[in-house]
Amino acid sequence: MPFIPHTPANIKTMLDTIGVNQINDLFNEIPTELTQSSQPQPSRHISSGLTEMELALLMQARAKQDAGRLCFIGAGAYEHYIPAAVWDIATRGEFMTAYTPYQAEASQGLLQLFYEYQTMMASLMAMEISNASLYDGASALAEAVLMAVRLSANKQSVILMPTTIHPHYCQTVRTIVEQQHLTLHDVAYDKATGKVTAASLSTLESATALVIPQPNFFGVLEEVDALTDWAHQHNILVIAVTNPIAMALLKPPGQWGQQGADIACGDGQALGIPLASGGPYYGFLCTRKKFARQMPGRIIGRTTDLEGKPGFVLTLQAREQHIRRAKATSNICTNQGLMVTASTIYMSLLGPEGLRRVALASHQNTRLLCEQLRTIPGIQLLFPSHYFHEIAIQFATPVEEILQNLAKKHIQAGFSLKKAYPELGNALLICATETKTAENIALFVDTLKECLREHDYVE
Repeated sequence: MPFIPHTPANIKTMLDTIGVNQINDLFNEIPTELTQSSQPQPSRHISSGLTEMELALLMQARAKQDAGRLCFIGAGAYEHYIPAAVWDIATRGEFMTAYTPYQAEASQGLLQLFYEYQTMMASLMAMEISNASLYDGASALAEAVLMAVRLSANKQSVILMPTTIHPHYCQTVRTIVEQQHLTLHDVAYDKATGKVTAASLSTLESATALVIPQPNFFGVLEEVDALTDWAHQHNILVIAVTNPIAMALLKPPGQWGQQGADIACGDGQALGIPLASGGPYYGFLCTRKKFARQMPGRIIGRTTDLEGKPGFVLTLQAREQHIRRAKATSNICTNQGLMVTASTIYMSLLGPEGLRRVALASHQNTRLLCEQLRTIPGIQLLFPSHYFHEIAIQFATPVEEILQNLAKKHIQAGFSLKKAYPELGNALLICATETKTAENIALFVDTLKECLREHDYVE
């Protein structure tokens, strides 16, 4: 096809042909308050880039900087042991260079892997179906909220969002849905227990969906059965936000209450994905089979060809690339396939019992850490409730100084809650997974005591 220059005459001919008066009419679905009349100027803070050698040297320096550090930070990204086989297999050329499996006949291996992933994730969540992943846990929750609105007969479009949900998830959901005329109603947590109670919801009976984190951001276990039953009694859908490792030990969303949650979502990073300075990770979303048509992303199905041979295909893929953008179920443009590949291998290697042992060891290490921390004067456990592998503790001294002093001794002590939850004062969220030994925990506690004494924080 010959090149046709974009001259004013040619553009006018194109517009006349499709029956549009001006270019801007092609974008009339974008609210006028979101448009701008001029092109944004490049940020002065964006560098011109690095050469391959410069980038390699930078990453080597960062790796040396992180080497030998003990990490007790959780807050949505968790350090778990990843068997060497996981990424040895995931980085094979067949997986590493693969993209979206549009041509089923040429992508049977990848499609089968995604099918196995969906089966494992649906089983882990005790749900009927799973999609083949989303960007991350935060955007997965936003997609779950939009899905609930499409499913609900309640036109209030009010989403009950406990403040015990990860603050970054809440920010992401607000950013994505705030232009879609949805109301996100904050639900306060009980200051004594760190969790939401059904009693706190008694005056909030008109809503589309209730989001329930398990565990919540403080590491506390919510009363999921009572909250789920309350929501369903008021014809409110339930969206579960879960840690997939925890679900190997705790009751999964599909078994919450009398009917189970309607949608389950979260971040899959804990399933074989390294911390990697913040990503890439991926999000998962599971639901009931009857809700499949409103599920974002894609679903891989198993079928047979004309000769009766089994095969795998893209069953549902209602995305903006396939249908008119305004009618798309989702605008997610990739499925983080390499991360899903790693998680599938990870879950295959560990199996149900292996995942349960990882979860149990993480919980036991956190219990040991909690017991030792509580012996230090000036430290208080904020919420004496059941927890999984994170706890919130409160100091009588500035938490930022404690973090800085421990960092100098190569210990990443936790996540400060002061900015997101100022009412908690000098509070720190601390996590221990199966990667921590008794010696690691003792070193952390002893170093913390030493830092407190050095800076006259304790007698």
